[in-house]
Amino acid sequence: MVESILAEAAKIADTAVIAVVDPHGEPIAFARMDGAPVSSIKIALNKAYTAARERKSTEDIGRKARDPEKGFDIAYFGDDRFVGWGGGVPVWRGGQVVGAIAVSGLPQVEDIRLATWAASLIGE
Repeated sequence: MVESILAEAAKIADTAVIAVVDPHGEPIAFARMDGAPVSSIKIALNKAYTAARERKSTEDIGRKARDPEKGFDIAYFGDDRFVGWGGGVPVWRGGQVVGAIAVSGLPQVEDIRLATWAASLIGE
C-alpha cells in the first residue's frame, strides 16, 4: 500500500506522508516523501489511528462533527489523537478491521482518494 501511494503521489508531482496501522491504531508502516511537510507526520499517524479505532473514515467522523444540527466537539471522544480531517480509512477483511491507512500532506480530496484506493488494494 505504501509503495503504491508513493508512486501515485509522484505521478501527480506532489509529496505525501503515509501511515499504516494495526487494528488498535499502532503504527506498522510509515513513509514520508522528501519535501512533505513535517506537520503531516503526526496528522497521518492520527488519521490512521482514528480510522482504526473508530472503524470508519476520518472524513465521515469530521462530517458528523461539523453537522450544523447534530455536530459535536471532536474532543467528545476523549482522545486527543482523534481527528476529523479526511484521509484516514479503515482496512476491512473478512468482516473485521485489520488496520487502517492514512495519507496527509496533499489537498484533502487527494488524501482521501489515495487512502481509499490503497485500502481497496488489500481490503474486501
